[in-house]
Amino acid sequence: MAQGTVQVTHTGTSRWRRRTGEYTSLTAALEAAADGDILTVAPGTYRENLVVDRAVTLLGQEGAAGSVRIAPPEGVPLAVRASAQVQGLHIEGQDAAVPAVLVEDGTPELTGLRIVTRSAAGIEVRGGGRPTVRACTVDNPAGVGIAVVDGGGGIFEECEVIAAGQSGVAVRGGGRPRLDRCRVHHAAGAGLSVTGDHSSLEALGCEIYEINGSGVQIASRAAAVLTDCAVHRVTGNGVTLDTDAVLTLADCRVHDVPENAVDLRSRSVLTLTRSEVARFGRNGLSVWDPGTRVDAHRCEIHDGTGDYPAVWVSDGATAVLEGCRVHDVPDALCVLDRGSRADVVDSDLSQVRNIAVSVSGGATAELDDCRISGAGRGAWFRDHGSGGTLANCTIDAAQTGVIVTKGADPLIERTTVTSPTEAGFYVSAGGRGTFQGCRVTGSEGYGFHIIDGCRSTLRKCRTERCARGGFEFAQAGADGEGAVVEECSSDESTQLGSPAVATAPPAPATQTAGLLGGVPSPRSTTPAAPEAAPEPAPETRPADTVLADLDALVGLASVKREVRALTDMIEVGRRRQEAGLKAASVRRHLVFTGSPGTGKTTVARLYGEILAALGVLDRGHLVEVSRVDLVGEHIGSTAIRTQEAFDRARGGVLFIDEAYALSPEDSGRDFGREAIDTLVKLMEDHREAVVVIVAGYTTEMERFLSVNPGVASRFSRTITFSDYDPDELLRIVEQQADEHEYRLGPGTGEALHKYFTALPKGPAFGNGRTARQTFEAMVERHAGRVAQLSAPGTEELTLLYPEDLPALP
Repeated sequence: MAQGTVQVTHTGTSRWRRRTGEYTSLTAALEAAADGDILTVAPGTYRENLVVDRAVTLLGQEGAAGSVRIAPPEGVPLAVRASAQVQGLHIEGQDAAVPAVLVEDGTPELTGLRIVTRSAAGIEVRGGGRPTVRACTVDNPAGVGIAVVDGGGGIFEECEVIAAGQSGVAVRGGGRPRLDRCRVHHAAGAGLSVTGDHSSLEALGCEIYEINGSGVQIASRAAAVLTDCAVHRVTGNGVTLDTDAVLTLADCRVHDVPENAVDLRSRSVLTLTRSEVARFGRNGLSVWDPGTRVDAHRCEIHDGTGDYPAVWVSDGATAVLEGCRVHDVPDALCVLDRGSRADVVDSDLSQVRNIAVSVSGGATAELDDCRISGAGRGAWFRDHGSGGTLANCTIDAAQTGVIVTKGADPLIERTTVTSPTEAGFYVSAGGRGTFQGCRVTGSEGYGFHIIDGCRSTLRKCRTERCARGGFEFAQAGADGEGAVVEECSSDESTQLGSPAVATAPPAPATQTAGLLGGVPSPRSTTPAAPEAAPEPAPETRPADTVLADLDALVGLASVKREVRALTDMIEVGRRRQEAGLKAASVRRHLVFTGSPGTGKTTVARLYGEILAALGVLDRGHLVEVSRVDLVGEHIGSTAIRTQEAFDRARGGVLFIDEAYALSPEDSGRDFGREAIDTLVKLMEDHREAVVVIVAGYTTEMERFLSVNPGVASRFSRTITFSDYDPDELLRIVEQQADEHEYRLGPGTGEALHKYFTALPKGPAFGNGRTARQTFEAMVERHAGRVAQLSAPGTEELTLLYPEDLPALP
């Protein structure tokens, strides 16, 4: 066959037609062909506008890829209006007003086409066109990659949009294509765009990536179903739904997205099944507006890279999560605005840097059979009208399990909080809440801490091994009402009375012995008379006595030297003043750095007593606060809270634990900086009234001190609390044993030393707290062993043996 010719093989049986023929142009060959004929195109460039309106087969002759080029100077290079087969052509379009390949009718098969063009669309299907498009590539930096419009449809198998100046695949006007194992990338618009009534898209096993915009965009009453698809490396949202859009994602992956992984608005509906959402810069799921809804089943949402909640529900929207995992995110679930709702069932929220569940603005959150672990705060019901239910949930290793503030009124049922570092349940600022059958174990603070006359109701709740006490109630409100407690109990006390209205102000924080502590005194249930005398100042012990207590603490040699040096400076300065001499100005505010459980709170309390004994402070009492006590939810509330905490500490020490939490690394939307600014001003205005100690991990505290130029200058020195070594941990256990009338049996000391040497010293290691917990675990195992004896003697009741040691974690 000659170069640039087209051979037509006739398949008809009429004797009047030749079996083959050669033509110098494609147009002539198409005019001569009939249904069923085969047109074989020789290598060359054909600057013709082809119109295939018969059921023929159009083949590029075998040779180098792209050897058969269809490249007219204008117009549509290839239009198909019949059930033809077109294979192996290289299409080049130059007209930005029309598509490079247009399918208007029939069920043609397009195979192995390479379309390199600057057209309105690489491939456009419209009207009655229902093509099957296989292994075709589209490179169209001027327009849409593939467009299916005006009722068109078809199947696209293993096709690739290499580049698009607009959307990679655009469906509108009732188009209904199916994509099977296709790839869409380097599009300047959305990767997949489906808009308009009756428009829909089905995609199976597709990949959408390197998109300058949203990966998938469904809008204006359109619908789509994506199965086993991946969306990643886009500059906008991973998936965007707007205005009554409907989308189903099954077994999909949306990841490495700088904005929202999935964003829904304006009555859109998303069903998400067995899908993964990861590494998103803003929200994993962002759900807005009344009627908008997402249903997520067995999905995983993790690794948020910004400072935004993984799931955001607002403006009356609804989110349902069932059997999902949300982890390694700044915040897990944020529900806000009246009418907004989140239902979370049988799901895990873990490794949450700030708040696992936040409910505000009159929103509702319902959690059933969920597990929260490793969160800064478990659940926070923030303000009036906000509520919902936590039922059969567990919250482990959070700073505070559940917080209720400012008139919020949730129902918390059969929920267990274990090992909180601040409190199990904390209610303040007029919060309410009903707590039924709840439990707190192993709290480093209180079990239930109800303050500010809050009208919470506690029924059949229990606390165990809470360091500062099981139940703490502050003064009742102005109307004389406060918390109601019914059939609650603690391992520190007999059952609490019912009803109980707490009226006494909170006692200074004191470290109790936890499981083995004494029975706390019952609190008054009678409102205090208005003319009651103010609380007398605590008796001041001599400085030498307090310093002796400091020396008696296990370890902390460098800390003791620092405190004594500071005390000596203050004492000598006082004596110089009495002698009429100038005294060096000593800044008394301190920074304590080190791991948890190294005695920072204990030393701060003793430091306050020393300053009171030296006449530097009036009372020397300790007021311990953290971020939750200082930072409000609204503009202005943080300054008020910080002022109130400072006022409570007048004449004593304000101890701010984990102070670095006031200045998160990405604090653009955080009120913590307001607390820092307020505190700096108060320290300057009332420099003689309060001593401030800020405490936390060493690295985080260095960052904290660099946030505000006025912060570092207010603190005289930093005292570092080192981790306890095995010998010191053993001494703490020995002290605990002596205090509670136990003895270490033969070999127990050596076993404890080996145990503490082998114990992992990771971020969760609690130092002195770990030693005390080890002792308590030994006592429990000892009790289980001795209880089996019919008549144990004194030795059996007091001796602890190596077998009483708990297993290493």
